[in-house]
Amino acid sequence: MRIDILTILPRFFEAPLEEGVLNIAREKGKLSVKIIDIRDFTEDAHRSVDDYPFGGGAGMVMKPEPIKKALDTLRKPERNRQKSKRTILLSPKGKVFDQAYAADLAKETEIVIICGHYEGVDERVRELVTEELSVGDYVLSGGEPAALVVADAVARLLPDVLGGDESLAEESFQTGLLEYPQYTRPREFMNSKVPEVLLSGNHGKISRWRRDMSIEITARRRPDLLTKADLTDEERALAERLKKQQKKETTT
Repeated sequence: MRIDILTILPRFFEAPLEEGVLNIAREKGKLSVKIIDIRDFTEDAHRSVDDYPFGGGAGMVMKPEPIKKALDTLRKPERNRQKSKRTILLSPKGKVFDQAYAADLAKETEIVIICGHYEGVDERVRELVTEELSVGDYVLSGGEPAALVVADAVARLLPDVLGGDESLAEESFQTGLLEYPQYTRPREFMNSKVPEVLLSGNHGKISRWRRDMSIEITARRRPDLLTKADLTDEERALAERLKKQQKKETTT
C-alpha cells in the first residue's frame, strides 16, 4: 500500500515513520509513505498556503490552489479520473473514523490524505476529494496527528505486518467488543492476584472467561458498541443485565 500525505508540516512525520508499526510495515515492504509539502506548490516568495476568509472572521483559511497542484502531481497518469484514488480530507465535518473504516482503507493499494490547518480549508477543496474523515469529536491544531492515527490503524491491518493474526482478531473493536483484561508475571502485584482461571490450563474456560469479560467491560464502558456486536442470545442477555446493573449503580 502507498499513502501520500499532503501537509504544511513535513518534519512532523519524520520520527513517527521510523518507529513502531509504521516502520515495521515499511521495512517489510508492505507500506510506502510519501510526505508531500504543500508549500512546494505555492508561487509567491513567502510560500503562502493560507489567506484571510472572505466575509471576515477569526483565523486564516488554507488556499485551494497549492492543494490542487499537489494533488495533480499524484493524478497525472489518470488524466481525467481525478477522484479515482481515495483522497481523504481530514476534517471535523467528516465521518468518524473507526475500525471498520480502517479495515476498508486497508483493502486499497493507494490512498491520499490531506492535512487541514488553521481555521480549515477553502470549501472548494472538498470538490477534489472522495471523502472527509474525522478521528473524533475534539479539536486538534492540525490534521497531522490525525493522519498518523489513520496511517497506523491501517498499517497494522496489512497482511503480514503484525506477527499473529489471532492476536489481531482479538483486539478491541476488531470483534465489536472491548478487549478482555491481560495479565503477566508476577502472579501477585500490589495485593492483586491474577484470576485463577488464567492459571488453570483449561483453554475452554479461559476462552469463556475472556469473552464474558469483554462483554462486561464493553457494557460498562462503551454500551453503545453492544448494538453492533455479534452476540449469542445468552451473551446479549448478560449484556443487558450488566447495563441495567450499571445504570442502577450510577443512580444510587
